[in-house]
Order: sequence, then structure tokens, then C-alpha cells
Amino acid sequence: MIAGQRASRGFVPQVLLVPAVVGVAFLVLPLTALVGRVDPSTLWADVTSPAAVSALGLSLGTGAVATAACVVLGVPLALVIARSGPRLAGVLRAVVTVPLVLPPMVGGVALLFLLGRNGWLGQLLAGAGLRIPFTTTAVVIAQTFVALPFLALALEGALRATGVGYEHAAAALGAGRWRILWRITLPLAAPGLLAGVVLCFARAIGEFGATALFAGNAPGVTQTMPLAIYTAFNGAGVSQGTAVALSLLLLVTAVGVLLLVRAWRPMPGAGR
Repeated sequence: MIAGQRASRGFVPQVLLVPAVVGVAFLVLPLTALVGRVDPSTLWADVTSPAAVSALGLSLGTGAVATAACVVLGVPLALVIARSGPRLAGVLRAVVTVPLVLPPMVGGVALLFLLGRNGWLGQLLAGAGLRIPFTTTAVVIAQTFVALPFLALALEGALRATGVGYEHAAAALGAGRWRILWRITLPLAAPGLLAGVVLCFARAIGEFGATALFAGNAPGVTQTMPLAIYTAFNGAGVSQGTAVALSLLLLVTAVGVLLLVRAWRPMPGAGR
């Protein structure tokens, strides 16, 4: 048993423990400092203040709608990438990955140039009497733009891992494409889909940069939790106590997301 544990740990030089510990401390200490600034006596009042409730409700509502939009768009996109040839899949994967490495502010500017009053599509929408920037709809679009890659890439990886063997077997038995999709493909990739949905939702409610530029920071309309936190630490809007409480709430959400993903995706070798 001990020998098996040693084999699974490999042969990492012990001197590397020092920078590893420093790395963990570098990540944990700022979060610990945040938790330490929370005032338990006012935590509930801060979280339930009108500004905090408005920002929280807007974040959860728009995040849920954005996640639904990501499912509608991301599932077909992941299927196309996973079942395409190497060249096309590589191109599509690169395109999907761009929002992950793109500064969120740039994403907001890009959305403005597309859907703003003088944008490519914005002019057509304005002619029809529709205005998207600086509305709640703009929040959803910005969240969808930054969160879609998480779902598409997570599901695409799961689809590639399951392969196409069962799909070919079902087709040989006379099953149609839609039946194969709903009865074979998606059930086999369900863990990846669930993980992608959770990560997508977490990214959506934490979005800041693209939302700030494309949707603005109007309380009750476009001011989500990240924007409320930013506003508070710039001396306006909610109090800093509320900002700290909302920061803690986002931290708890992030930890919960990681635990859910870990539960759906057990480590290799678990249960042996």
C-alpha cells in the first residue's frame, strides 16, 4: 500500500516544495485577507442591503440567461468541433479560445463596434427601434461572449474522450442522427456538459470588463456584483462593507463551483 502511494507520487525533488509552498501562499493569503476584512456583525445587513440585493439579483438573473444562451450555442459548437477533421477543428478551437485570452475590456469594445449605435449590426437595430448597449440585454450578451468558451471547450473535450464507437454501433442498428445525439452522444458526455455549464455560470456572474464597457454601470439595470464592488471601492454606490460582503459571496460561489466540478469529474484512479 505504501509502495503504491509512493509510486503514484513520483519522484519530485524535495527542494521544489519551497517554491510550491510560496505559490500556494501567494494564492491563499490574499483570499484570507479578504475573509479577514469581513465584519460578522454587519455581514447580513451588508449582503441584504438594497444595493447589494439589486446587484446580486441582476448577476444571478443575467448569469442564468447567459448560461442558457451558452447551452443553446455551445452544445452545437462543441459537437461540430469534436466531430470535425483536425484542420477545421483546430481553427474552430482557436476561435473559441480567443475570448479566454482576450482582455475583457477589448471584448467590450468589440461588442460596441458590432452592436453599438454606429456598429455593423447596431445601425440596423437602431433603424428598427432597438437599442442594446447599456441595457440589461447588453449584460447578458457580454456574459455570454466571455462564458461561451468554457462550456464549448469542456463539452468538446468530453465528446472527444467518449469517441464515436457507440455512435457507429447505434447507426449500424438503424438509429437516426437525432436519436443517436439524445440517447448516445450527450448522455456519454454528460459530465463534461455539466461541468461546462457550472463553469459557464460562474464566469458569467463574475464578468466585469466587457460588461462595464458594453453595458455600463447603472444600478438596478446593468450594475452586477463585480461592478458594484468596483463602484464601492471607488467611493460611490454601495459601502465598502457591502463590497467586501459581495466579494466574499463571489469567493464562496467560486469555491462551490470548483467543488461541484470536482464531484462530477473525479480524479483518475479514484475508487480503485
